[in-house]
Amino acid sequence: MKSIAVFCGSSNGASEIYREHAVALGKALAEQEISLVYGGASVGLMGAVADAALHAGGHVIGVLPHFLQSREIAHNGLSELIIVDSMHERKSKMAEIADGFIVLPGGPGTMEEYFEIFTWAQLGLHEKPCGLLNINHYYDPLISLFDRMAQEQFMQEKYRAMVVTDTTPQGILRQFTNYTPPAVKTYLTSKRT
Repeated sequence: MKSIAVFCGSSNGASEIYREHAVALGKALAEQEISLVYGGASVGLMGAVADAALHAGGHVIGVLPHFLQSREIAHNGLSELIIVDSMHERKSKMAEIADGFIVLPGGPGTMEEYFEIFTWAQLGLHEKPCGLLNINHYYDPLISLFDRMAQEQFMQEKYRAMVVTDTTPQGILRQFTNYTPPAVKTYLTSKRT
């Protein structure tokens, strides 16, 4: 993997442990010479992961809509800052240049980014791994929800297996190395009536 997109909160969260793990992830990416692709902001976990990657000598690409740049949250020390017109264009650009996706804790915006990119993988629009960095058991309820989706047959087991989770950056990166995407979702069968 040459680059990984990280989706995460623009705040630090209630516990210092979230920021500590964001820093650990940024450092791990830099040490493995994997470029960080992220939302381009200087605040919250977004700023922490970017600063850590930069301090460790990593390459960091920010993708930021111009309306957020005008709110003065753009990170000014990045290797590259790509300014786009919309939130949708931001996700599309990040998906285009990243080889995988890691989700740190965050709020509704982070979840929206994760679910869209996960759905794109399920539909075969890309074959890149999508991982939840489950810090402080933050994603336990979401992981349980995925289990419920599979149990209730709203998600096939092969897509449930796409939900990569770990509690450490090194663990999730190891899983990404061995990731094999499932067959593309289809509603067609070989038998036609």
